[in-house]
Amino acid sequence: MKFTKTEKSWILYDWANSAYSIVTVTAILPIYFKSIAHADGVANATATAYWGYANSVGTLIISLLAPLLGAIADYQSYKKKLFNFFNIIAIISTLLLVFVPARAWLLLLVVFVISTVGYAGANIFYDGFLTDVTSTARMDRVSAQGYSMGYLGGVIPFVLIMLLQLTRGFGFLDSTGIVNFGFIMTTIWWLIFSVPLMLNVSQTHYLTPVPHIIRTSWRRVTRTFKTVWRDKYIVWFLAAYFFYIDGVDTIFKMATSVGADYGLSTTSLMLVLLMVQLIAVPFSVLFGHLANRIGNKRSIGIAIFIYLVICIWGYFMKSELDFWILAFLVGTSQGGIQALSRSHYAKIIPSEKANEYFGIYNIFGKFSAIIGPALFGIFAQLTGATKYGILSIILLFIVGGLLFIKVPSDRVSAIK
Repeated sequence: MKFTKTEKSWILYDWANSAYSIVTVTAILPIYFKSIAHADGVANATATAYWGYANSVGTLIISLLAPLLGAIADYQSYKKKLFNFFNIIAIISTLLLVFVPARAWLLLLVVFVISTVGYAGANIFYDGFLTDVTSTARMDRVSAQGYSMGYLGGVIPFVLIMLLQLTRGFGFLDSTGIVNFGFIMTTIWWLIFSVPLMLNVSQTHYLTPVPHIIRTSWRRVTRTFKTVWRDKYIVWFLAAYFFYIDGVDTIFKMATSVGADYGLSTTSLMLVLLMVQLIAVPFSVLFGHLANRIGNKRSIGIAIFIYLVICIWGYFMKSELDFWILAFLVGTSQGGIQALSRSHYAKIIPSEKANEYFGIYNIFGKFSAIIGPALFGIFAQLTGATKYGILSIILLFIVGGLLFIKVPSDRVSAIK
């Protein structure tokens, strides 16, 4: 299947913003923040808590704003304007991280929260553009290709940062210099590869603008929340998504901590993360092809089953090789289940209200992230063994899988 110019431009944005999530948020900023906080006398445990609070604040802000922002974006020409606004805010605030003075860890957190809100906000409208750039029949393939390009786009800057860290900046950069280089590289990468979407993607499904858009949008959000609960297609899917995507996110978030418990070095953990990214590239595309052959619902079901296997494997894991195998399995399904969930949801919502509905989707995805880590921590702490924490996550996939069985395979929207 050949992608159109509009589809390619949309897909490329996943490539663009991946540098932020993998390089800045995962590889650089947490370590850098803890180092400057520690240098200012903040205890390691306290610094870790502050980092968690900052992530929570950013998530909470965008989760609360998402439905209203999405409703506003459904009016003609507003989707592109809001996407550009949040995207530029994210890019500029990422660059501003370079200029935060040493030991100004609180200011660093503030700028990071702003960048997180910008990043997550832009993604709401980016997801919403899926209904504008392609047809229902092509959504699975286009969405999967986006995730595939996102993983690949994250690999290139990530490898460069790894090389700089291993070679100490090739003898030219100290640790702070490497960090600042990472921020600058992320900014440039993000900006350049955002341009095609800005130029070539337009809002084709929309509502006619009305006076008092904010007030009217809020009323629409209230009505939509009431309407959604009467739509079995959306209710069953969102309920299932809430649980299984929490399991997916928890496994990814806890992977490095689990690996450290099994004796993997920092370098090994970075290599494992790199492998997951590389494996996810072809398998995301493969899941798009699979959905085209056997259907979206069955393909998501296969991904959920693989995650059940991952949880069981994690319980019996004893060696570093076992951890590598577990990471490989994660790479096979992580991109596919996210991509097909996005396209499945896009198919069952009203196209002209895509952003409003993706705002609700965003709430379920963000707030679900609370249960998994807590479940993992409780079981690991009560039993004194990490393997029970891993096994506990299987509950999320069991509940999510059972709810997903109730999701109807075909859809003729009663909302449109």
